[in-house]
Amino acid sequence: MAELPPAFKQLQDFMLRKLGGDREMAALEIALAEGVATKTYVLNHLQRLIDGTTIGGLDLNTPQALDLWCEPKANAERYDGVRARTPR
Repeated sequence: MAELPPAFKQLQDFMLRKLGGDREMAALEIALAEGVATKTYVLNHLQRLIDGTTIGGLDLNTPQALDLWCEPKANAERYDGVRARTPR
């Protein structure tokens, strides 16, 4: 296994000493294992680790409180009203 450059080793040591650093390192490890080491991908996994949300897999049943009771109706008049107030 290749040795980490000193700057990366220093970053890892720093991250693991701070609160939540283990999660940040875990998000990096997940991204590298998936082969998608982008900032957005790492931040997405980090947020999931912090929130405790699942990463793939499980089907979730939505509670009744989240069911849509009445479907929204399109109201073009509202849009026209906004357009009329917008300076041209």
